[in-house]
Amino acid sequence: MKLHILGIAGTFMGGVAALARELGHVVEGSDANIYPPMSTQLEQLGIALTQGYRPEHIAADCDEVVIGNALSRGNPAVEHVLDAGMRYTSGAQWLAERVLPGRTTLAVAGTHGKTTTTSLLAFLLDRAGRAPGFLIGGVAADFGVSARLGGGRDFVVEADEYDTAFFDKRSKFVHYRPRIAILNNLEYDHADIFPDVAAIQRQFHHLVRTVPGHGRLLVNGHDARLAEVLAMGCWTPVERFGFEAGFDWSARKLRDDGSRFMVLRGGEEVGTVDWPLLGDHNVLNGLAALAACAAAGVELAPLLPALAQFRGIKRRLEVVGRHAGITVYDDFAHHPTAIATTLAGLRAKVGSARILVAMEPRSNSMRLGAHAHALAPSLALADGVVFLARPELPWDAGKVIAALRGEGVAVADAEALIAALAARARAGDHVVFMSNGGFDGAPRRFLARLADA
Repeated sequence: MKLHILGIAGTFMGGVAALARELGHVVEGSDANIYPPMSTQLEQLGIALTQGYRPEHIAADCDEVVIGNALSRGNPAVEHVLDAGMRYTSGAQWLAERVLPGRTTLAVAGTHGKTTTTSLLAFLLDRAGRAPGFLIGGVAADFGVSARLGGGRDFVVEADEYDTAFFDKRSKFVHYRPRIAILNNLEYDHADIFPDVAAIQRQFHHLVRTVPGHGRLLVNGHDARLAEVLAMGCWTPVERFGFEAGFDWSARKLRDDGSRFMVLRGGEEVGTVDWPLLGDHNVLNGLAALAACAAAGVELAPLLPALAQFRGIKRRLEVVGRHAGITVYDDFAHHPTAIATTLAGLRAKVGSARILVAMEPRSNSMRLGAHAHALAPSLALADGVVFLARPELPWDAGKVIAALRGEGVAVADAEALIAALAARARAGDHVVFMSNGGFDGAPRRFLARLADA
């Protein structure tokens, strides 16, 4: 079968492409913006990529078009598919129909932490000898890919609440019908499609409705909005995780930065995790993944030492290089809470060393200004911020800059951002690039600038 994937460079659709290729289909695709790490993965899989949504990019002998949720009516490729009467589907529906039947699906949902938790869960199941399949919204360093079919019965999927496609406005995760589901957290996001947090809660409840009575829900016990979702109705056993001893699963930190913690189940010690991840948010991610493994019948104690080798996800506080005593990170930040928790973990690790942040407000919610009021507080642990306020940004970045605790400056393009950072950075600094887009290759361009200095 020959597939064309529209929006192929997105993290989810790129994973769909990888799975389709592994199933033996001929896969090609197009996207408006193609950049690493997903473009690298697709090229290594031998998948032909074309830039732009032009009708002629879709081969006449294409059997089916898989359409990503970034495309809408009026897009030339979409209009061509409809006018030509071509067979089409969404990525989530394709996954549900072609990959998930007959599998035990474990889904990871939440505003934050989905990618890391999904990767952790796949890693742990793999180390337990279960050979899971997975689809992760990022390239997992431990597997080298974002998706694989796997040889076992388990399939781990990052379960996104974003809408499915222009013709299916349900959240992607309602397609997956998991037996085990993690609900990490719930906050307002995706301002382009959700009017308020209640609309997101309704979608989460749709997910809860699909989990069978013999399945399991692993829920962040600290999250009041998730508690409200469960109060709408729940037909599945629930286990709560968090830092409180009274939860079904709890963590006791043994280092302030979250790099070492004790895992407890029902108040009884299971064992210690000593790993390279930082921050309370990652402790919760790890706890959720471990609880899901236990729900799947995996013995945990022998698995805990393996987490010391967990290599994480590209662009999750990823160290891209060091030069002249300056450490440079690339982080897929898209929400004020994620920004704050990431910086808190790094601050606990580096102590009084300076942290400089290069910030690009790129997600739809960021660009629309839905989080503008929370940006300055989320950056409170940074000593300096260089804010990329492109000319098309429809809101005033100056208000964010004025409210920062540390030094701040707004610039209009990536070249000016790199220059501003180079003028400020000195030995011992930690420079964090935060964007959920390509950022014009700024982290590595900055490293090159340091090397040329």
